[in-house]
Amino acid sequence: MAISQDKTNTYKGLKTGVLIINLGTPDSPETPDVRKYLREFLMDGRVLDIPFLSRWILVNLIIAPFRAPKSAKIYKELWEERGSPLKFYGEDVEKMLQNSLGEDYEVKLAMRYQSPSMDSALEEFKNAGYQKIIVVPFFPQYASASTGSVYEKTMDIVKKWQVIPEIKFINNYYNHPKFIEHFAAAARKYMAEHNFDYFLFSYHGLPERQMTKGDCTGKTCQFGSCCDTIHSMNQYCYRAQCFETTRLLVRELGLKEGTYSTSFQSRLGRDPWIKPYTDVVIEELAAQGKKSVLAFSPAFVADCLETTIEVGVEYKELFESKGGKHWQLVESLNNSPIWVELLEDLVRKA
Repeated sequence: MAISQDKTNTYKGLKTGVLIINLGTPDSPETPDVRKYLREFLMDGRVLDIPFLSRWILVNLIIAPFRAPKSAKIYKELWEERGSPLKFYGEDVEKMLQNSLGEDYEVKLAMRYQSPSMDSALEEFKNAGYQKIIVVPFFPQYASASTGSVYEKTMDIVKKWQVIPEIKFINNYYNHPKFIEHFAAAARKYMAEHNFDYFLFSYHGLPERQMTKGDCTGKTCQFGSCCDTIHSMNQYCYRAQCFETTRLLVRELGLKEGTYSTSFQSRLGRDPWIKPYTDVVIEELAAQGKKSVLAFSPAFVADCLETTIEVGVEYKELFESKGGKHWQLVESLNNSPIWVELLEDLVRKA
């Protein structure tokens, strides 16, 4: 390939590799594959941040053996003809983003855990001699257990290369206008069909200790009003970013004070996780006489176990068992054109 140099001193004909990365999914909903996925996921020291030996015993002798069969049954509810939604939506976006970016870019989908692997995608970029690599984690809000883990894995891989190209990491996009636009537009569709009593913004939970570890000041994180605004001292706080996403969506939808709240789901173990807990909030809403709730899961860009099953089915059943009448989940970005537009904007700016 001929390479020419233009007046701006940039080389024509050199590509940029774009690695889009989601969390991961089992290769199938069968118990052995689910067990394999759980082991890889939970053995990540950023996900389960306890000493290695304790983590190994907990994951390999307790969680993986006993939780895998139960999780496999739930994955079978989620699985579609094309497989896991988290994966096939990612494959759709990979093709759509490639088409939008054009031939100067090479887009590859990878999963932090399982397949397609980050190792194989980055190896392809290395062998192709790309001048730059842009890493885009599929996590709107930054967390050490998600975005931070992707960064660490990327650096573990490329540190072995003799030549390391320029690498750009996308940190977050919890406040990107197109991110807010998608959820607001999807919500308006349901709001036009039904009069909701309440709006619940449920984000994936994390242990409080991970928030404390990320507090560089040692005194900013108080798990309360410290998340009321985003500023220099909490700009990388997952909880603060979640509350900011809620505020932006509330403003965009024109919701009245007292008709919405932010909560956190999917807690594991006995240690305190960031509050309020979604299941507790749901019971409180039902006790207050709320009959109709529109639920959001803005920590996810693709519908998955935590959205479709946990929020869409399990929380619906909980709400109805306590007296609620109508529960509706707002779908995630999945393979929507606006999601691809958001990604294109992030890549080109990088």
